Amino acid sequence: MTDIYEDIRKGEKGAMVSIAAYLVLSAFKLVCGYLFASSALLADGFNNLTDIVASLAVLIGLRISRKPPDSDHTYGHFRAETVAALMASFIMALVGIQVIVEAVRSLFEGSKAVPQLWSAGVALVCAVAMMGVYIYNKRLAKRINNHALMAAAKDNFSDAIVSVGAAIGIAGAQFGLPWIDSVAAIGVGLLISKTAWDIFRDSTYRLTDGFDEDKLLDLRSTIARTPGVEGIKDLKARVHGNHVLVDVVVEVDARMTVMEGHEISDSIEERMSKLHNIMHVQVHVEPKD
Repeated sequence: MTDIYEDIRKGEKGAMVSIAAYLVLSAFKLVCGYLFASSALLADGFNNLTDIVASLAVLIGLRISRKPPDSDHTYGHFRAETVAALMASFIMALVGIQVIVEAVRSLFEGSKAVPQLWSAGVALVCAVAMMGVYIYNKRLAKRINNHALMAAAKDNFSDAIVSVGAAIGIAGAQFGLPWIDSVAAIGVGLLISKTAWDIFRDSTYRLTDGFDEDKLLDLRSTIARTPGVEGIKDLKARVHGNHVLVDVVVEVDARMTVMEGHEISDSIEERMSKLHNIMHVQVHVEPKD
């Protein structure tokens, strides 16, 4: 269990990297947006301020998931990670809808002041920086198998795309094509909303104990090949935070001793840990009819 808690601690570092990046980049965008008279850059900066809330939700969820099991949570608090990812999806959806609404509104507005071209450069620099944060968090999330941090990484990617869209709009305004800004913003808003939906769907699937059927077949195959197992009467699995819980009922020779049945259970647990990195397997042994 110590390795699991250490992985969660690494995930917290990723969330803190996101928060620090958002604080620096939002301040940079807001200052430059005022200096260069860029409404697109100002909107991007305020968008980053809302993203701090999403990253804070992920960080709090990871902190809660590190709490050890207690009388009310005998399996631990690992699902707080998934709840944090769910909250992040709500915040991303609100941002995506806001971007689309503002873009559609700007299409029907009159002429706007043309921002200085420097603001496009600022947006691109911020996009590159946020893409670096995205790559860091994505790799870390895959390495430690952390759903909440992966949600934060997808939020980082969305923000990088928002900055690219802002740069495109600013550049288009220089050539007398201010509508490009709105069109790019609509596309960006749709992308953010799609990402939010993907995170929401995956989080609710995990919270309702959904489990991939192909993976379940792999687990069944591993257990069935364990020496001494003559049949599998029932097999269930669910995701709990960043690890899997498995419950299985196996059939063995009715003439076996209790000790022999216990050794088969130990063998199943060892194989599941070695081949699938599953640390919690509840094995129930029944005699073969």
